[in-house]
Amino acid sequence: MSTLSVFHTSSPGLPYKLLTHHDDVVATLAEQGVRLAHQPHDLRIRPGTSRDEVLEACRAPLDRLMTEHRCAAFELLNREGVAADQVDLRDEHVHAGDEVFAVISGRAQVSLRVGEYVYGVLCEKGDVLVVPAGARRWIDLGETPFCLALRLFSDEQGKQASFTGDDSAREFLGMDEF
Repeated sequence: MSTLSVFHTSSPGLPYKLLTHHDDVVATLAEQGVRLAHQPHDLRIRPGTSRDEVLEACRAPLDRLMTEHRCAAFELLNREGVAADQVDLRDEHVHAGDEVFAVISGRAQVSLRVGEYVYGVLCEKGDVLVVPAGARRWIDLGETPFCLALRLFSDEQGKQASFTGDDSAREFLGMDEF
């Protein structure tokens, strides 16, 4: 079940709103130009599976999502456990184009900074989150990452993250801290 935690930037350790009803989460995000849909699927593939196996298993949903959202580039977020050599996704960044974040298995929290508020969306299997271009965001995978997600972009250039250098994202509660 997707949840939404809303923080004021002055209180990163205490959400002032916690939404658990899907329709409320969708409506609140829509006010910020963010779209969330739950698209159940029957895929049974674990994070940590080889890239080739993931792409073979996910070919149909990947093609459907890329066509539906007019995307030409994607990244695979595939983490089971902590890997010291992987980029820390909790660094705040932006993308030049929209990002489609589709969870295949596991879960992740995508946080968005909009004005004086931070919206932390806990996404789980079947959730598809569309984050608009230029939105400041970061991804939290928790203490023990377990997430397999497709990240789709309009093109290769839009796939490149531009880091803001603002390290205050680390002050906000992550998915394991509630």
